[in-house]
Amino acid sequence: MNYLILSVAMAVLAASTSAAVAQEMLPLIKVVATGGTIANTPSGRLNAAEVADAIPALKKVARLEVEEVVRVGSSSITLDNWLRLARRINEIFAQEAEVKGVVVTHGSNTVEETGYFLSLTVKSDKPVVLTAAQRQFTTLSSDSPKNFLQAVRVAASGDARGKGALIVTNDVINAARDVTKNITYRLETYNSRDLGVLGYVDEDRVTFYRAPLKQHTTATPFDVSRLQKLPRVDIITSYVDADGALIDAAVAHAKVEGLVIAGFPTGSATPAMEQAMNRAAAKGIPVVMTNRGGTGRVTDTRGKEARPLVFGDNLTPQKARILLMLALTTTRDPAEIQRIFERH
Repeated sequence: MNYLILSVAMAVLAASTSAAVAQEMLPLIKVVATGGTIANTPSGRLNAAEVADAIPALKKVARLEVEEVVRVGSSSITLDNWLRLARRINEIFAQEAEVKGVVVTHGSNTVEETGYFLSLTVKSDKPVVLTAAQRQFTTLSSDSPKNFLQAVRVAASGDARGKGALIVTNDVINAARDVTKNITYRLETYNSRDLGVLGYVDEDRVTFYRAPLKQHTTATPFDVSRLQKLPRVDIITSYVDADGALIDAAVAHAKVEGLVIAGFPTGSATPAMEQAMNRAAAKGIPVVMTNRGGTGRVTDTRGKEARPLVFGDNLTPQKARILLMLALTTTRDPAEIQRIFERH
């Protein structure tokens, strides 16, 4: 009888040891949490470690170390949060060589903006994968657990290296530069518009079909390690019969350092807005023209009718704002800012 008990105990110990060894062989992924619906329940917001502990499948994919930068809804994310987040991720990659990738849990409303900021400011080619959710963690058919799991799987994939910041939700991998949330609550909300997805996360593998060619991470000139504040850049939208009052007010009273115009789909504004844009540019304030429609490129197509503008290519207004803020930390020259927009 004692022999039987001893044999069972030894078998249990051997299995436990084997599981521990197997766990140690898994890649180390750092989870940097900011809050959002992915960590929210009807009774309150969980911390990221509680969310991770509630998803047993994670233990088969990676070793996780979880920390929180902030715990807020995505509508409450600030530029200071961005700076803090970028610095922390850069510290992780610089100081913890064993970390294979970072997963950022985030609210859905602004995850595309945070992702693009990180894609321009993280100085490592290791994966930075952001994920969010449309349905709260404990509600019916929540997408939170699977999105969290899939993001970790992508961060642990060697194929994710060198592709800039990624947004992973609903089994789809999007480039942070390209993706936009365009549906309020349905799960298929994230769309890379006319450029398409990078790849997919299936049950058995992570598959990439293309890679971003615009400069990101280690190829960008942006260093936020000592930056205390980002330049103020505002977005002003074009609409029928809009005058230039908001542009003039932004220059005179808000003291903007740059402006982004969400123009008509052809990259234009009303005559009154065009005049106000010219006045702003004459005062040395870079003005970037984008389009409010969401897809397509905005370039200078007027030939001899030159406008003193920077053209935002296919960036959405909110992404153009991010790039202009960072560009202004390196230069005030409109020609150089235009080159930055062409490269990034």
